[in-house]
Amino acid sequence: MSLQAYKTAATRAESPREMEYRLFGQVTRALMHASTVPVEDIATRIDALDWNRRLWSTLATDCADPDNALSNPLRAQIISISLFVSRHSSAVMRGDEDFEALIDINKMIMQGLAPSPEAG
Repeated sequence: MSLQAYKTAATRAESPREMEYRLFGQVTRALMHASTVPVEDIATRIDALDWNRRLWSTLATDCADPDNALSNPLRAQIISISLFVSRHSSAVMRGDEDFEALIDINKMIMQGLAPSPEAG
């Protein structure tokens, strides 16, 4: 089986929750890396911030859908976090803030998405 076929099969076998966990892990690793590069490495910093902002924007858009099955308070919280992420990302690019709040938020979300030990 080719590597691409394996990746496709693995993706199909993932639950939406597992896929979200994996995506948050990838984005968070990109943010962590970007936080360590020199300020002059604008491309790395922008790429990580943009990827994270697009992830949160997608979540907010999904939460704005009236057919979303999440509770209204949880949907509102996710939208609120998305707005914060957007504002904070701009502040990071201006040099007014650092990456830590964005990394911490993503790590907290990942803890909530992590498979429980009894599920394994």
